[in-house]
Amino acid sequence: PARLRQRVLLRRARPALRYAAVIGWLALGGVAGWYLHDYNVAKSADTIAFAQRAAVAHIVYSPEVRHPVEVGADQEAHLVAWLSKRLGGSLKVPHLTALGYQLVGGRLLPGSQGPVAQFMFQEGNGQRLTLYVRVGAGDSKETAFRYAQERGVSVFYWIDGKSGYASSGES
Repeated sequence: PARLRQRVLLRRARPALRYAAVIGWLALGGVAGWYLHDYNVAKSADTIAFAQRAAVAHIVYSPEVRHPVEVGADQEAHLVAWLSKRLGGSLKVPHLTALGYQLVGGRLLPGSQGPVAQFMFQEGNGQRLTLYVRVGAGDSKETAFRYAQERGVSVFYWIDGKSGYASSGES
């Protein structure tokens, strides 16, 4: 009878539809995975570039004797207000005196996504440490501490929310 033929045809078509659905979902997952992979690689590359820029800024400015910073430590309040305004966020200078470092001052630098701040500190023996800071670079849900070396400079860097930090020095 015709109605039985229809049922048999429907039952034969269902596995074919199931296979087509499985293949479609696999293809969709593969395409989505590929695009998300590119997104993570780009995000990771930006973080690595941030650490490299911090290391290069340290290499360029830390050896300077007469002009290591734009604004000296004697004008700390002005320095913080100026850099906070330029970066579009509230900055605070960490006090590292307990670790033997005194603030030398800071400067405004160009970053890959806008302005960045660099604070410089110095130990009694003349060794310098810099803190490279960016604000508003994109919201990261992950706070991960990372370590890298660039041209003999150790860089300890992390992203926290919309801010990024990199501490650079020879030690």
